[in-house]
Amino acid sequence: MTDGLGRVHMLGIGGIGVSAVARILHARGVQVTGSDVRESSITEALRSEGMDVVIGHDPKNVEGADLVVVSTAIPEENVELVAAREAGIPVEHRSSILAKLLRGYRTIGVTGTHGKGTVSSMIAWIMECAGLEPGFVIGGMLNNFGVNARDTGGEWMVVEVDESDGSHHNIECDYVACNFLELDHLNYYEGLDDIIGKMATFLESNTRLKEAFVNLDCAGNRQLVEQVALRPTGYSMEHQAEFRGELIDKGQLPIRFRGYHRDEVMGEWELNLPGRYNVVNAMGAVAVARRIGISPEVIGQALATYKGLENRFTIAHGGGVTIVKDYISHPTGIKKVLESARDLVDGRLVSVFKPYRYTLIKYLKDEYGEAFQGSDEVIITTMYAAEEDPIPGINTQTVVDRIEANGLNVTFIPKQPDINAYLLETLEPGDKVIFFGGDDFFRQADQILAELALRAGETEHDEEPQPRFDGPLNEGE
Repeated sequence: MTDGLGRVHMLGIGGIGVSAVARILHARGVQVTGSDVRESSITEALRSEGMDVVIGHDPKNVEGADLVVVSTAIPEENVELVAAREAGIPVEHRSSILAKLLRGYRTIGVTGTHGKGTVSSMIAWIMECAGLEPGFVIGGMLNNFGVNARDTGGEWMVVEVDESDGSHHNIECDYVACNFLELDHLNYYEGLDDIIGKMATFLESNTRLKEAFVNLDCAGNRQLVEQVALRPTGYSMEHQAEFRGELIDKGQLPIRFRGYHRDEVMGEWELNLPGRYNVVNAMGAVAVARRIGISPEVIGQALATYKGLENRFTIAHGGGVTIVKDYISHPTGIKKVLESARDLVDGRLVSVFKPYRYTLIKYLKDEYGEAFQGSDEVIITTMYAAEEDPIPGINTQTVVDRIEANGLNVTFIPKQPDINAYLLETLEPGDKVIFFGGDDFFRQADQILAELALRAGETEHDEEPQPRFDGPLNEGE
């Protein structure tokens, strides 16, 4: 695909998905340039790898480009996109380029509304431990590798297949695991039936597909199985399935579980991730790994050394306070994270959350109300609309009211920066705080950690106090 391709300019190159494709293009000898609205660790890393990245969008940035790549997040009125179209420069979606980059490779794809990053990164690490040296393109930084994408020149590629905007229909894989299907991405889908229907079409139109795997603990996936003519392979903890996991204990990490193939025990394994849902994630990776011939012994070694994804249940300590960062914003994921946190910790548990999208709040307001059970306090700040038009009667207060109706203590702090002052005033040693959100929240969490560490005199360098990090644990998406 890259033969004869000169310069590719990528809009929003600091995004986790676009940057992954940029890395593969760059590895294959393509001149990659890109732009984004803000500096980040990703833009800095891409520059250090030899890509030309600028901050700010300007029509001049696309001059001389042979191809412009966009994601769904780029609006049609973006000045660089407008300039590219006016200049006759070809414009392609990120997923279309990814599909072309996968040609000629044996490809494993993981999709679904939750957990696809966890499962795909687990598969990549298991394959690495088996000596298969897979390439991968995943929507998160793999802590075992330090990047979200790599191209090894080998025969295998592992990809996270994003279904959020329907662009998964551009991707064809030899093996596909669908980890979870639930009501989500309502800026694109009309409802759960639409999500399931489009996933069924994705599977049945895939001309390369050798086998599909589905998490049978998910009701949406069980509906999917009924809709498709093919017979997917199931993995589960709660239902009859070809691959099944069983918790041995769920106390302090690592958790221990037993893996079955039909009725035969494959092994007793350890996982440094919290929660039974991560055992289900692991069983999805196990199912794929066994199908491509990786032994249970290697699988066990890989799971025990798997380090998760960046900012997925990432734990740090400062001043006697534990702070967790997790990218999840869907109520099902929040509920699972909090259940796992309660299994792992004693003491006061504080959840910090910025509601996301009017559509999600409209259709899942009751689920949000129930998601924070187990929290001693829930801090809510003003919602992020993500460019959605307002919906009458749906706002931040909707979420606050639903959570309070479930008997929880809710503190509403309208201005997000004010959360830091409130927490620094109210937190005490032994407290645990979980930030649910994105990069802006995580920067605040880091600021709080640094301040807590400074107050406690926890510093390796007097002028630059550093919080102590335990290392990342992964929730899944």
